[in-house]
Amino acid sequence: MAKAWGGAFDQATDPRVEKFTESISFDSRLATVDIRGSQAHARMLASVGLLTNAEAAAICGTLDDIGREIAAGQFAWKIELEDIHMHIESALIQRIGDVGRKLHTGRSRNDQVSTDLKLYVRDALASIDVLLQDLQQAFVDRSDADIDVVLPGYTHLQRAQPVMAVHYWLAYCEKFHRDRERVLDCLKRVNVLPLGAAALAGTSLPIDRHKTAELLGFPAVAANSLDVSSDRDFLAESIFTLSLIAVHLSGWAEEWILWCTTEFGFLKLPDAYTTGSSIMPQKRNPDVLELIRGKSARVIADVQQILTLIKGLPLAYNRDLQEDKLAFFDAYDTVFACLELAPAVVRRAALRVDTINARLEEGFLDATTLMEYLITQGVPMRTGHEVVGQLVRLCESKGCKLAELPLAEMQQHCDKITADVSGYLGTANVVTRLSSYGSGGREPVRKQLEAWKLRLARH
Repeated sequence: MAKAWGGAFDQATDPRVEKFTESISFDSRLATVDIRGSQAHARMLASVGLLTNAEAAAICGTLDDIGREIAAGQFAWKIELEDIHMHIESALIQRIGDVGRKLHTGRSRNDQVSTDLKLYVRDALASIDVLLQDLQQAFVDRSDADIDVVLPGYTHLQRAQPVMAVHYWLAYCEKFHRDRERVLDCLKRVNVLPLGAAALAGTSLPIDRHKTAELLGFPAVAANSLDVSSDRDFLAESIFTLSLIAVHLSGWAEEWILWCTTEFGFLKLPDAYTTGSSIMPQKRNPDVLELIRGKSARVIADVQQILTLIKGLPLAYNRDLQEDKLAFFDAYDTVFACLELAPAVVRRAALRVDTINARLEEGFLDATTLMEYLITQGVPMRTGHEVVGQLVRLCESKGCKLAELPLAEMQQHCDKITADVSGYLGTANVVTRLSSYGSGGREPVRKQLEAWKLRLARH
């Protein structure tokens, strides 16, 4: 088949140029959405009289046949046909002749490609949202079993205050909830139809873009044909959204990698999600978590790729944009693969409660609550901070915990300390005292867990 654009050309394309400019090696995955978009376009053309109903039916039916062949792996890819769009159009014309040649009426590959990408991104982000919810559900599902476990909370990777283990789980639910909100917000920009903008200036033909939008489920139609021909904002935003998901997954993976070490000893991963060493027989390496952490670098790099690609392009379409798909495909595939594995790791990992409890009182996790006790006794906050710091120093010199200091020694540093201070010391007392909304204390965490159960059930 001659090139779709070859009417004004006297020479055949150099085979090296064909190899250099092809994109079928990576855009063949757009086949399903390309067919969906073309079928909607054909039905719209019939609705305005640019195709007969019979012609539109022949086009749509033949496209279904082509789609089934592609899905079955029975369709041949040819570099000289450049991309998925020309492959499908070429096959259509081979089968139904001039009727197939009418399909491209009122559109260009520029707006066709953009439409295909938006359809694909819309489906991809919807699948990411489902996987994020599954990961949230995994954290919630394990929470009842972990409801009484207390863990150290950290700042600067130093022990700070105790929190319920479930507070950690729900912290990740919050992060992934923001990710899901970003996905949904991003879809507002994705869900604007480009088709009908043609190459850059629209068309003189009486097309009905709003009809096409209705057929494809787009709530809005792009209002400026020059803008939409060059617009890849939706792709950059989608890749950034995926990159932040990858960053959150990486942070979770890093934390659990630390928790699996002998030094922390908080967590045991199941053998199904670890690997061994070729030389050290005792090793159980958290390779799945390490790769989730490592793969985040690829997704972050994809943000730089798309932004660098579009940063200097004049209006409207430029062939540089052929490269835009690579960044999104890589980001999507990487995040999808991580999210497929993560819920199973979350559900099957086991907290080492005995190990946790054996060291839980180390690090003066009750120091802040002791300071807050002094505040309730009328001591100014900064004064209370200084007093507790002195008591911690005293404990360090004596090799004891705050709860083990005799009351008389504590009163030497502050005469407002009375016997009821014992109810503020020790991690068990601290997590009972932590009561502010959103805190890591026992009762606030229970309430938040119930709220998360309801929230996920509604979705």
